Amino acid sequence: SSGINAEWPLRPGKYYLDSGVLKLEVGCFIAGLEYSSQVQAEICGKPSSAFFNLAAKMLGLSPSDVVMIGDDIDSDVGGAMNAGCQGILVKTGKYREKDAHHPTVKPTLIADNVYHAIDVILSTK
Repeated sequence: SSGINAEWPLRPGKYYLDSGVLKLEVGCFIAGLEYSSQVQAEICGKPSSAFFNLAAKMLGLSPSDVVMIGDDIDSDVGGAMNAGCQGILVKTGKYREKDAHHPTVKPTLIADNVYHAIDVILSTK
């Protein structure tokens, strides 16, 4: 062991939206630190399956009964679906049209906004 604590209480996202401008998220910095230290970071938040499974457990639900609504195709929707949850992508925030055609993440639903997503969820009960 190198003695380096590589646990990060952050998510490794690519970018985030700030005042209408996309900015680099911590993911690129984590990748650089992993490379230079030769230690793989342990991700404690999205898109880690452990994050979504813990949230489901805290709610007393199985992951298949949980719906994640988010604007990030990878961290929100992809992370949730990899954990066995349903994932709804909303066309707000950092959503980009190319997200609807992601090569591996296929959302349960693509909704115009959170209100639309909630309406669909409630109408299927």
